Amino acid sequence: MKDGIHPEKYREVVFRDTASDFSFKCRSCARSNDTTVWEDDGKEYPLVLLGISSASHPFYTGNQVLVD
Repeated sequence: MKDGIHPEKYREVVFRDTASDFSFKCRSCARSNDTTVWEDDGKEYPLVLLGISSASHPFYTGNQVLVD
């Protein structure tokens, strides 16, 4: 890989879908001023709120509504 192109602050972040209250943890460089405690390990992580994710998107949930 090329040197100097990867973000410096690449860390574990919790993403929470506000539409379904679904949370998942992954590595990201997304910025956040909020934090939350992850229930599996009890550690505090940055929190990024999402308006929609695969847990609430109609395509993935099968709750699509067709409008004519």
